[in-house]
Amino acid sequence: MKKLIHILVSFALILILWQGAVSLGYWNQALLPSPPDVGNGFLELVSSGTLFAGVKSSMYRFFVGYLLAAFSAVTLGLVLGWFRNAWSFVNPVVQLVRPISPIAWFPFIVLIFGIGDLPAIVIIFIAAFFPILLATVNAVGKVDQTYIKVAKNFGIKQPMLLTKIVLPAAFPSIASGLHIALGTAWVFLVAGEMVGAQTGLGFMIIDARNNLRADLLLANILSIGIIGLILDSFIGLAEKQLLKRWGVIGGNNVY
Repeated sequence: MKKLIHILVSFALILILWQGAVSLGYWNQALLPSPPDVGNGFLELVSSGTLFAGVKSSMYRFFVGYLLAAFSAVTLGLVLGWFRNAWSFVNPVVQLVRPISPIAWFPFIVLIFGIGDLPAIVIIFIAAFFPILLATVNAVGKVDQTYIKVAKNFGIKQPMLLTKIVLPAAFPSIASGLHIALGTAWVFLVAGEMVGAQTGLGFMIIDARNNLRADLLLANILSIGIIGLILDSFIGLAEKQLLKRWGVIGGNNVY
């Protein structure tokens, strides 16, 4: 309840400052529409079904790309984190590719995968993969060796050792990578849709700009922010449930 109050107060302050800037400023409302105008634009998008269709397309691309990245990065990170010698060879390549913006790969992605949902999914995958991979490798390297010794004394061998012992012990740190990757993937989803998609929230921003509808443009931008906030809250709740299930002490205090 306290968190909800904080969110409502924050939003109220933003709306007051926004309305004050529109009322007292010298901007043309065609360039900076007021909150009521944006609210009417939001209702227009909802009533026409445009917003629902855009959210549906964006969420499909996001979840496919993000879940594929999470599964592959955690799996590979567990293996490379366990076999540190192998990671020593892979790490230089990762550090070379990781700083490159996923959007920079877009021309090659379009040439290889064509136009449609797949290019956006690939961009999301790239954006989410490296933060999760690095977080997982580092987390595995910091697992208390006492857990490993006890597990080996009980005869636990691979792959059970990684999935039943190492993964739960490393998960609080892996969760940080999942959180960071979620925000990064959501940002690059919109960027990818603005470049090459014909549907989705990113495309709707470009379409509103081309039609000089600043009210719809801001309505789409706010929708992206609200959905991002919901996704972040959802992954936080999912993380806490996994920590409780695995009995990780202090799991509720990770975020």
